[in-house]
Amino acid sequence: MSPPPLPFQTYLVGGAVRDRLLGLPVQDRDWVVVGAAPADLLAAGYQPVGKDFPVFLHPGTHEEVALARTERKTAAGYHGFAFHTAPDVTLEQDLARRDLTINAMAEDADGQVIDPYGGRRDLQDKVLRHVSPAFAEDPVRILRLARFAARFADFSVAPETLELMRAMVAAGEVDALVAERVWQELSRGLMEDRPSRMIEVLREAGALRKLLPEVEALFGVPQPEAHHPEVDTGLHLLMVLDQCALQRAPLTVRYACLCHDLGKGTTRREELPRHIGHEGRSEKLARAVSARWRVPGDCRELAELVAREHTHVHQSLGFGPEARLRLLQRCDAWRRPERFAELLWACECDARGRLGLEDRDYPQRERLLADLRATQAVDLAAASAEAMARGAKGADIGRAVQQARLKALRSFTDADAP
Repeated sequence: MSPPPLPFQTYLVGGAVRDRLLGLPVQDRDWVVVGAAPADLLAAGYQPVGKDFPVFLHPGTHEEVALARTERKTAAGYHGFAFHTAPDVTLEQDLARRDLTINAMAEDADGQVIDPYGGRRDLQDKVLRHVSPAFAEDPVRILRLARFAARFADFSVAPETLELMRAMVAAGEVDALVAERVWQELSRGLMEDRPSRMIEVLREAGALRKLLPEVEALFGVPQPEAHHPEVDTGLHLLMVLDQCALQRAPLTVRYACLCHDLGKGTTRREELPRHIGHEGRSEKLARAVSARWRVPGDCRELAELVAREHTHVHQSLGFGPEARLRLLQRCDAWRRPERFAELLWACECDARGRLGLEDRDYPQRERLLADLRATQAVDLAAASAEAMARGAKGADIGRAVQQARLKALRSFTDADAP
């Protein structure tokens, strides 16, 4: 005898429906149960996992299933919501609380799409549009929309949605965002195919000056046209971020590129378009941004290193062996070779993020990697033993090791000369 039918309906919702309609791979599947109470799911073998609202694991697939719910705003910020779940909450009510129309569709067991808010139409028209005025109750949605703009770069933001986001910023909603959620959304947006779109949308909404005023300050700031045909520092940053995406760079490199030129926004007007000493200012500002949004250590460290050293890396083809050795030493390249390689990757994105120069070669990257390999081949134990045999102690041993590295670098440079 087959088991009795379950007294509730389950729907696939959100991004999985959107991506399937777009013909994209479905990464994660979210499910909503309508017409059930927690006791019904427990009786059917579902395992509870939710804390803020009832979420369960399907007994067969172990995918997360949430009860249909409504919500109401109770306080400022991301956490200021009260949730209501009950068997009489409809699918349409649950979808109404979602952020964008393209994310507010569902699919039933027969593959029928339920689209009460025009998500399919907006997919066809390539528009990012909020579902309802409730969008304004959650400031994280500004960041989410900007992230979706970076993913679907050919989508526009509906004018009424942009106005709503601007009103949210003016009302101070963005000020209530917590660091963890800001970093979560920013980092995901940086990893999309067009991260520049995230920055552009945040700027259009007025949120960039609240979240990343150091980045906002770059727009309208000129640079020497000989090195930067695009001239505008903010435009250069957008181009660098998109170069990161083209090169499939990891998050560490993309975040470092976001921060690499922040000091140019503080250059005194009388010094423009030159930016003497911007590297040190960029390093300090990158450190401040990382602290504000609690950026992970690997991203934070690379951002500070790239800010401080990117100009030296660009100029390194003109350096002699001594200067290149000092660069390797400052970058801690022997202890942190992977991080040094990411520094050079970020510098290449910086060099190519310029108008008309997107495809130019960047020989500095391979040259400095070759320098690193040449100095890594030095037998440090033998160099130390030889120095101690001569009576060297303490710092003198370290200097002897550096001399051995310099000798190897000179030999490599001479062999490489035409």
